[in-house]
Amino acid sequence: MAVESRFVVIRDGVEVQTFMDKKAADEYDKMLDMADNLSAMLSDAPIELSEQLIEDLSIFLAQRREEVLIALQAKKAKPAGKTLPSTDEAAPVKASGKAKTTSKAKAGSSAASEDETLPQAS
Repeated sequence: MAVESRFVVIRDGVEVQTFMDKKAADEYDKMLDMADNLSAMLSDAPIELSEQLIEDLSIFLAQRREEVLIALQAKKAKPAGKTLPSTDEAAPVKASGKAKTTSKAKAGSSAASEDETLPQAS
């Protein structure tokens, strides 16, 4: 006989969702608490919103709480991918001959593309 643990989120006496992981159930419950708080705030707003719109908007904002905090400048965005090198490490790369060659190559290629583009435009 197998034994399974399930974690059920219940709101207002209704089973909302079942999870196999306690952490996931707690996170979902916390998100619903935030949505309830946002719903109360939006209900008091001076603009007229339907009940369904308030519920949908509250859940949307609660699910994206990190993005909302960043948008409100309450939290800094995490850098995507690799971390950027410090300015001391970046300076030699910018001053290298490769960077100059790249600049010349870009200038040459843009001039070439202008020549190629002009006959096609005429």
